[in-house]
Amino acid sequence: MADLHGLQRAVAGVHAGKLAGDLAGYLESDPAGDLPGHLRGLFPVLAQHVNGAPLAYLDNAATTQTPLPVLDAMRDFELHERANIHRGVHTLSQRATNAFDRAREVLKRFVGAGPAHELVFTSGTTDALNQVAHGLSTAGAGPALLRPGDQIVVSGLEHHANLVPWQQAARRCGATLRILLPDAQGRLHAEDLKRLLTPRTRIFALTACANATGERPPYETLLALAASAGALTVLDAAQAMGHEVPDFGALACDFMAFSGHKMYGPMGTGALVGRRAALERLVPLRYGGDMVAWVTYADASFADLPARLEGGTPNVAGAVGLAAAAAFIDRVGRSRIDVHVRALRAHAASGLAAIDGVTVLSPATGSAGASAIVSFVAEGVHPHDIGTLLDEQGIAVRTGHHCAQPLTDHLGLGPTTRASFALYNTHDEVERLLAGVARATKVLR
Repeated sequence: MADLHGLQRAVAGVHAGKLAGDLAGYLESDPAGDLPGHLRGLFPVLAQHVNGAPLAYLDNAATTQTPLPVLDAMRDFELHERANIHRGVHTLSQRATNAFDRAREVLKRFVGAGPAHELVFTSGTTDALNQVAHGLSTAGAGPALLRPGDQIVVSGLEHHANLVPWQQAARRCGATLRILLPDAQGRLHAEDLKRLLTPRTRIFALTACANATGERPPYETLLALAASAGALTVLDAAQAMGHEVPDFGALACDFMAFSGHKMYGPMGTGALVGRRAALERLVPLRYGGDMVAWVTYADASFADLPARLEGGTPNVAGAVGLAAAAAFIDRVGRSRIDVHVRALRAHAASGLAAIDGVTVLSPATGSAGASAIVSFVAEGVHPHDIGTLLDEQGIAVRTGHHCAQPLTDHLGLGPTTRASFALYNTHDEVERLLAGVARATKVLR
């Protein structure tokens, strides 16, 4: 079993330090132990008190915390290798280029990308999805892929970042936007998608997990249906990358987007992984340095992938950190993390449902499996008030529409309260959440 020290050194080119060795030693000596265990020590932010109570950070669907080994990898890059990549002939530039290229290869392996695929660094899932929607609906050297009369199908579970760009794309090119609506329980069904697909369906966009409800749709089946109908398929994997990690090479998927800050990595980082043939069809979103082959005063020719879609100076330290986060997840164990967060979710969902007047969204695990997110509403109590009272007890949750207002409106819910779990959360924290919600509903009614 490779240790995290070696994985990080492959990413950052430097020693990861004693903490990485401690992590490897803990996992090897207690492979079946309670997952949070000593790993919480790698997340110093969790040791603090908020409003006089130990912090229970249950807002991981918004942003996970970053462990010290990942921070170390980024810090080591900044201390020893910081320079602009490519073109530089000096040593630091070459080291930085190597670190950037290694990070890309680590992440490609992490998501199951093969020789027919490529990975483009972005600032996050939103940036990646905008890149796809813009690139397919904008004319470049030839006409745009999307044309008047074409159809874009988007699921009704989506974050605004996988809806609004497609609204704009449809307007830009005259295509029709269709919504694959969920049922009253917030679930998507293959038969409904079959009825929407036509010979003019060009795009199907779907989430791997609804960030507002925690519903994990059968995206494998839905993507395959759309692909068999001839559509390009787009998967928003932001909420899955921290534990489930979709295997891109095994999916009928042309584009997959994800963010670093949902998977123990740095904010402002992410990637668009795609089939090379599909990525080649994208008109670049950003023009400028490093994405050109040659330029004259009158014209320009663009570089090959992935540089063609990475205009401007990249966030090299962020790429190093993102790859280190992927290595961290693999070192801890994807399946261990997935089993742990699903158990926390099940614990929370059953406990919340037992509180009088509380309705849990997507209470069952569903046919395709569960997620790390549980959302709920309490009769007669506003979510913001619940969130405020929980914060007074040191419990951090999310309240509102969760950037998925059409979904919460469709389900007739309005804003909700959302708790979401990561590898460092514990069942004791779930019990604190349940007690806090019970108290809040009693006080606020």
